Amino acid sequence: MLPLPIFKYHRPRTLTEAVNLLAELGDKAQIIAGGTDLLPNMKHGLFAPELLVSVNRLDELRGIRLSRDAEGRERLLVGAGMRLFEVAESLVVQRVAPALAEAAAQVGGPHHRAMGTLGGNICLDTRCRYYNQTYFWRKSLGFCLKKDGTVCHVVRGGRNCVAAASNDSAPALIALEATIEVLGPKGERRVAAADFYTADGIRNTVLVPGEVVVRVSVPLVPGRLSAFEKLRRRGAIDFPLLSVAARVDRGEVGCGAPGSVEAADVVVSALGARPRRVRAAASIPPGSPREQLVEALAEAAFNECRPLSNLDEEVIWRRQMVRILVRKAIARAAGLA
Repeated sequence: MLPLPIFKYHRPRTLTEAVNLLAELGDKAQIIAGGTDLLPNMKHGLFAPELLVSVNRLDELRGIRLSRDAEGRERLLVGAGMRLFEVAESLVVQRVAPALAEAAAQVGGPHHRAMGTLGGNICLDTRCRYYNQTYFWRKSLGFCLKKDGTVCHVVRGGRNCVAAASNDSAPALIALEATIEVLGPKGERRVAAADFYTADGIRNTVLVPGEVVVRVSVPLVPGRLSAFEKLRRRGAIDFPLLSVAARVDRGEVGCGAPGSVEAADVVVSALGARPRRVRAAASIPPGSPREQLVEALAEAAFNECRPLSNLDEEVIWRRQMVRILVRKAIARAAGLA
């Protein structure tokens, strides 16, 4: 059994206190919520903070509700401190943002979902077969770009880390056009989920030191349906080998052909550090028949998405599964499955 390194633990009473503490200590401190990913990574020597700042049980990070913004548009608000099982089992989330509920329901196993939070999953560290190992394993290879080394073992001669995004909530939030609200030393800011992630496997979010994810805001659009599909070795516990979120906006009754699609989006993750939006989805003509949409986007995703050897499975097989998962997700989101 791998031991945890020595650290101090602080549980602030308010979110402001947590933000101030994180800003004051900088790299010496790290935020912890459920700890389902951070603590194993600390055991592997990937992180060694002097202080863990717990945002567990902060009331400001709790709650699932429907609200209206300043322009009168209805939105779903989900606190970052909500446990993943709470998001998955919420009837409100299941009704208005099914892709998010399905993604939360497929994170890890029951114990992970009982401990892990939505905010923790949003900010989950990227993963790689050469990074998520013990210290002695990594040392035997001379380490890697992401931690302690200068060589990428995935892309020979690569200068950028290509560790894979493994947070199931990310593609769902991007497809649903969600906004991620954060609080930091300089105040509040709102970042579109599509802009929240970067292509840097070492630091793949736009969060700056001291910032904390507070909640996500998902717009409610009439006729919008969504779905989520995941590929992994086993039906539980394992991180994704692929994850796919699909969104379909159906036209209102009397507009366009029966069952036509006005807009669609497909996001594929666990490829690189940033979830990938399928470009072809943006060029779908309004009024497209659902049946044609499924095959067109499945083929487009296959052509655009090329998995790397950063995860422990055959690259060719994972690429073939892109087509299958996108087909299933779009079909369910379009009401054809």
